[in-house]
Amino acid sequence: MVYCGQPSRGCQMCRTRRIKCDETRPTCKQCAKSRRQCPGYKDEFDLMLRNETRATERRAQRANKKALWQLESAAITSSSSTNVKVSPAARSAAKCPFEQALKPAIPIPAEMRASCHFLSNFVLVPQMGSTRGFMAYLIPLIKSEDPDGQLHHAFNACALASLANTTTSSKNSNKPPDPKSGRGQGAVELHEKAFAEYSKALRATNIVLRDPEAYKSDAVLAAILLLAVFENITAQEAGAFAWGTHIGAAIQIAQARGRKQLRTKLGLQIFIAVRTQCIIHTLTTGKAPVMGADWWLQDAVSDPHASAAQRLSLKTSELRAEVTATMATLARTPDNVEIMRILMRRAQSLDKELASWMDNLPDMWHWKTICWQGPLSEGEYSEAEVFPGRVDIYNDFWIASVINVARTTRLYLGSIIVRCAAWICSPVDYRTTPEYAGVSRMCADTISDIIASIPYHLGWHIKRRHLFPNHALSGFACGEDDGAKGLGGYFLTWPLATVVSQDYATDNQRAYVKGRLRFIADGLGIKYGHILSQLQIRLPSMLIHRDGLLAQPFPMAHNFQKILTLATRGHGAGFGPGAAAAAAAAGYKVNPLQQREMMVKEEMEKRRAELIAKAIGPATGTTGESVKHITKDVLSI
Repeated sequence: MVYCGQPSRGCQMCRTRRIKCDETRPTCKQCAKSRRQCPGYKDEFDLMLRNETRATERRAQRANKKALWQLESAAITSSSSTNVKVSPAARSAAKCPFEQALKPAIPIPAEMRASCHFLSNFVLVPQMGSTRGFMAYLIPLIKSEDPDGQLHHAFNACALASLANTTTSSKNSNKPPDPKSGRGQGAVELHEKAFAEYSKALRATNIVLRDPEAYKSDAVLAAILLLAVFENITAQEAGAFAWGTHIGAAIQIAQARGRKQLRTKLGLQIFIAVRTQCIIHTLTTGKAPVMGADWWLQDAVSDPHASAAQRLSLKTSELRAEVTATMATLARTPDNVEIMRILMRRAQSLDKELASWMDNLPDMWHWKTICWQGPLSEGEYSEAEVFPGRVDIYNDFWIASVINVARTTRLYLGSIIVRCAAWICSPVDYRTTPEYAGVSRMCADTISDIIASIPYHLGWHIKRRHLFPNHALSGFACGEDDGAKGLGGYFLTWPLATVVSQDYATDNQRAYVKGRLRFIADGLGIKYGHILSQLQIRLPSMLIHRDGLLAQPFPMAHNFQKILTLATRGHGAGFGPGAAAAAAAAGYKVNPLQQREMMVKEEMEKRRAELIAKAIGPATGTTGESVKHITKDVLSI
């Protein structure tokens, strides 16, 4: 590598004018004096690493032209003395060695190509002080850490696996290519190297974790977070998915590091990264955050708007765990019903706070609708890039992810509200309650908002830059923003998994989301998308069913246990006449549809009793043949 001198730190305008810049921020005084608009300064990372590819090509092309000119001059001189002409074929043959100089003489190692690929797809570096990137802490840590340490091995594992997944030729499969087929052999080798690096990272991390002091370092925590990313990139089966194990370890280490980890810039960045994963982990598993929500927020504010949203998400995690525990232990009494109403009101209050947070975001955080997509034919949704309706864009990938996490939190809050309403009003159908009506509207709108953000995350807007001004607040650590990025798919996996499992999503929305999850797996190399696209759960209806099976909250007043028993014997959603009496005794209002079902069932029971009484009545006037017909009528009811 040739040393090209110390790079200039001046603004772009002063460098173009070839004058000395005083480097005053945010606007240099040279531009202010000349009344020019200062375009700003290059990022520190760009000053350290410069792309010399184009300059090298230009130098090679100049050398090629000069050598060809010398060759032609010599040929012309020779032909003038010997009367021999140089043929076009000879000129072409003479040109080939110089054209080959444009190609790299030494093949670039897979590790280097993989590192550049990972940096250009997953490491988001902020370009303004008001936004936060993603895994930007890796750049200084990798420079300072031992090349044979756990951090380097974890980084290499993620980079090689990501490159292997995007170069795999076998599509529509969450498995690596088969070496026996002869296809995708390069991807097979990359996969083998990736898992070898993953094993080294695990081994080195286990060794460091035995040290009572070394395991608290920034490098160890960053390596564990990378191991969790590796699980998302290479996930093949839900049973072998170890993401939760790595996140649990990261949470424990962050807890052991205490408040002093927030004193450094890198420590704060890594702590916030762990907190973000903690939110996803706790909401997914239904467990309360370790140490409580306040501990995760105290003195750990990088961006006030993002921290406010994360506070509400952590509070939602605590509330969800509390509601689940309460439903599993409380018996149904008037006092306990009031406790459940209080929990429901807390969920409604958190949802209002999240709605208010979205309404009061600054202009920099607001999304913009750039176009509307027309309707699609039946069967096109699973392969469509855009769902019918609006298409939104954002100023930054990180901003979009924070907003989608807030939207996903609202979906979880809606589930909590409906579960509480179902517990309170049972045995009356919870879908007749006003709480369900309000939640269904909110969740339908939230699902539409998340779906409208999908094209932006998956690079659809890159081909249509003329539709919006390009003023991104952050950029990737390497390469150019010229296509779909793996980070966009990585940010989308959890919100899309939540959408596809919602009761309020339509069949077309569900087909579209599953198709986008498959694209994230095949096109962007986040294989976890295949597992999520196969989810067959529905929320909150399945949770409500589970609450009734496990908690059994009706052992006392009004004989609710008997009501559930009657319902499981075939009385269906309308229950039986016993259910009607119990519901009336409890003071619950039954809707007209349920009333009609109850009346029909009562009439059927009355008819059945009359036929049975007739069959077993006095022998006079009742022949064996008539008893047969009566029995047949009873069985048909």
